[in-house]
Amino acid sequence: MFIAKGETLFRQGEEGPLFKLDKGLLKIVRVHEDGSQLLLNLIVPGEMIPHHSLTSHKEYNGSAIALLPSEVTRIDPEQWYRSLEEDPNVYKEVAHLLETKLRMMQQRINQMSTLTPEGKVAKLQKWFASYFPEVPVEKVLTQEEIGQFIGLRRETVNRVLKKLK
Repeated sequence: MFIAKGETLFRQGEEGPLFKLDKGLLKIVRVHEDGSQLLLNLIVPGEMIPHHSLTSHKEYNGSAIALLPSEVTRIDPEQWYRSLEEDPNVYKEVAHLLETKLRMMQQRINQMSTLTPEGKVAKLQKWFASYFPEVPVEKVLTQEEIGQFIGLRRETVNRVLKKLK
């Protein structure tokens, strides 16, 4: 299934299928009552989402929005959960998927624990380029989203990006 840039794949609070991102980039955002959004996660090719529903069905914790034109495969939940029961090797696949995401989150924590704002932005740029070498992160994420993702204020991100040019 093709998802255009800016299109929502699923909304926070809904229930539905699992998805595998084959191509593109998705962001997971938490929408607050006042309409503001908080960037929770970036989903890169090869990931299955939502992560918290890989072994049991749960409502979506956030909304998934395409940051780049994306291709996803819809995974029927009943068929997926039945395959878990019938084939223990599928649990190994789930463990591998979660291990990969855990490593990515550890990299994110490393980015946030860097002492300088310049270091945080540089590490994010390097990480992002490892997945999307042709597109700079600042062309895909807003300065507000970059700040949320690496623990900086938008104003600081703006200053750092000007300095790094």
